[in-house]
Amino acid sequence: MTRYSAKKLIYAHLLLLALSTCNSATLPAQKPACMNPAFDQKVINTIRFSVPVISVDELNDKKQKLRIFDARERAEYDVSHIPGAVFVGYQQFNQKIFDALPKDTPIVLYCSIGYRSEKIGEKLLKQGFTKVYNLYGSIFEWVNKGYPVVNPQGTTIAKVHTYNKDWSRWVDAKKIEKIW
Repeated sequence: MTRYSAKKLIYAHLLLLALSTCNSATLPAQKPACMNPAFDQKVINTIRFSVPVISVDELNDKKQKLRIFDARERAEYDVSHIPGAVFVGYQQFNQKIFDALPKDTPIVLYCSIGYRSEKIGEKLLKQGFTKVYNLYGSIFEWVNKGYPVVNPQGTTIAKVHTYNKDWSRWVDAKKIEKIW
């Protein structure tokens, strides 16, 4: 092996080590998992885990004790949302909803897979909120697990806004109509 090849090999190993260290450092010691391993990997690669995560099962079990907020756009929310969720938006984030809440209010945010809700969660943590959670896998995992969604009138429906056609592949639930 030439000296030049050895240097390239060393640099390649150092780069791989650095990349693997960065990725594993951001994962929490215990995190939920999505039913679809490919979707789980998509979520891992999309969010930074800068906001604590909560599983859809845990949200379903504790939903009476938590305030649930939808960080998608209005058109997405109007197709369907998790029962009891309040629309707060993302591009036009409605801060006023949080102004009257005590800083220790248990808050769960969600969007399609968790990216936008994590960004809103980061804002709330900076404002001093202490119990902010990002729904792991968000509404896509919620419907994949078979939990209900409702329209603005509160009627349970079998539709979810998937943001766009490409993202719709992450909704595995066969009974769900995908809108984009």
